[in-house]
Amino acid sequence: MSVIALFFYLFATVTVASAFMVIAARNPVHSVLFLILAFFNASGLFMLMGAEFLALILIVVYVGAVAVLFLFVVMMLDVDFAELREGFLQYLPIGGIIAAIMAIELILVLGSYSIDAETARVAVQPIPDMAETSNIKALGDLLYTRYIFFFQLAGMVLLVAMIGAIVLTLNHRTDVKRQNISDQVARDPDDAVTLRGVKSGEGI
Repeated sequence: MSVIALFFYLFATVTVASAFMVIAARNPVHSVLFLILAFFNASGLFMLMGAEFLALILIVVYVGAVAVLFLFVVMMLDVDFAELREGFLQYLPIGGIIAAIMAIELILVLGSYSIDAETARVAVQPIPDMAETSNIKALGDLLYTRYIFFFQLAGMVLLVAMIGAIVLTLNHRTDVKRQNISDQVARDPDDAVTLRGVKSGEGI
């Protein structure tokens, strides 16, 4: 067995095991940590296939942003997961029916799926005018020219997700004094300052 095959089986085994633990772990924080582990091993598989750009994007975007965002939301939101699990048996029949329908659809799609030899041959051919460039430069040229609007749309989706997480975790406590700039600017000097004439030797 070659070194590449050994690393492939190692990354694939850890990826499948960590993906299973994402849905099997009882603690949601542990689920997010297993998800990060699955992303790291999937990026290793991309590296073995020569797709270094996808491997780095998987680490930078998904591990560095999305998975950390999930972890941030799970840790900061005070969610009572025991209370959420109370109605599990109530919705189990509906969930089982939906899962069965999705499984049948996947079986039908995968059973009728076939790869055309001509399509596979064209897919592996290099893009014109980009045959001499690197993988990252070729993908960059496509992202910032042909697919620029989809790229910007994906960025907007991530921005909305980040703002939503911040809004959900924002908790204004009533027992903590906070500075309100708008109230300070709109404050009337006559109400803020009171001048009193105090005679010498006498208190207020």
